[in-house]
Amino acid sequence: MEFAMLNNGVKMPMEGFGVFQVPDPAVCEQAVLDAIASGYRLIDTAAAYMNEEAVGAAIKKCGIPREELFITTKLWVQDSSYEGAKKAVQTSLDKLGLEYLDLYLLHQPMGDYHGAYRALEELYKEGVLRAIGVCNCYPHVLADLCETAEVIPAVNQVELHPFFQQEDALALMKEYGVCPEAWGPFAEGKHGIFTHPVLTAIGEKYGKSAAQVALRWNVQRGVVVIPKSIHKDRMEQNMDIWDFTLSEEDMNEIAKLDIGHSEIVNHYDPAFVKMLHSMKIHS
Repeated sequence: MEFAMLNNGVKMPMEGFGVFQVPDPAVCEQAVLDAIASGYRLIDTAAAYMNEEAVGAAIKKCGIPREELFITTKLWVQDSSYEGAKKAVQTSLDKLGLEYLDLYLLHQPMGDYHGAYRALEELYKEGVLRAIGVCNCYPHVLADLCETAEVIPAVNQVELHPFFQQEDALALMKEYGVCPEAWGPFAEGKHGIFTHPVLTAIGEKYGKSAAQVALRWNVQRGVVVIPKSIHKDRMEQNMDIWDFTLSEEDMNEIAKLDIGHSEIVNHYDPAFVKMLHSMKIHS
């Protein structure tokens, strides 16, 4: 495993395990236990995933010392305010059964996210949060936040995969010292990514799958990846990307796959923004 050094000196694993769309408590708990047994130490959840308790149960049972784990969760839009963030962080800590979080992210730059971020800055200074950051911040939003924040975000978790590569966004993150982290590193299965001819052909040179090539491509760009699977064999395959290096020619071939936009979400669509605001995770 390789590590990213965040802008505050905290080490973050370059590959982690995501639990998006795994709401069933028993399934989620077992998946996290299997992931940790497979070598994952970064676990990524969120208040909106409705599975923090299951993740916490797995953390308690896994037998790995807390300091060896890197636990991330996120603030939902409903709580995007100064006071809301303070309460939400404590709620997540209680559900996870933890005294601190390694990384806490604003899930969407919506609502009073500047106020919410100020709350995170205070909790970071108190040591409750080892690192703070954001998700889904396009370049103009990230620049605005970085120019007004006291603590520059350590991470920006965004959609990054071979079909939506966001090179301009990566360049801005590098300028501000923000570590990129990829959600949806498999493009949620679009473009036949698991059997894509370009990725498959590259993988054959190394004895690797198209999925492993997609993950390796991202980490070679300095991007942290958090693939998700509830199947232990696939977890192990996703982790098996640290014994080969893609050539410059390979990287250039994958660069040609970029379509330049998301086919999963559209944050510029008012209907999508309204939907996110309407999604309530508590009364």
